[in-house]
Amino acid sequence: MEDKKVYKKYLPMTESTYYILLSLTEERHGYSIMQHVDKITNSRLKLGPGTLYGVLSKMEKESVIKITREEDKRKYYILNDLGKKLLFLEIERLKELYTNGIQYGGENYGCK
Repeated sequence: MEDKKVYKKYLPMTESTYYILLSLTEERHGYSIMQHVDKITNSRLKLGPGTLYGVLSKMEKESVIKITREEDKRKYYILNDLGKKLLFLEIERLKELYTNGIQYGGENYGCK
């Protein structure tokens, strides 16, 4: 799939997709991704297996991530270059949202 089409499809990202990509900056298998997301969100976001494996399958087909190996019925995934670019673009978008929120109203609500 052409990169621009993938960008349009993924950006802006859902929170689940964002955290899955963020988890795959290191090689991980599905259950490890669930544990990592649970940990870094302080259990606020719980990925169910249906959501996780549906997203992983879609991202693998669209060359956003790749399978690095399979062991004991576990597939291990990591970002490829397109996935890294998508994650970078989403982080930049989130930084803009944060900056604008603080600059244009956050101070009125105790944000610094």
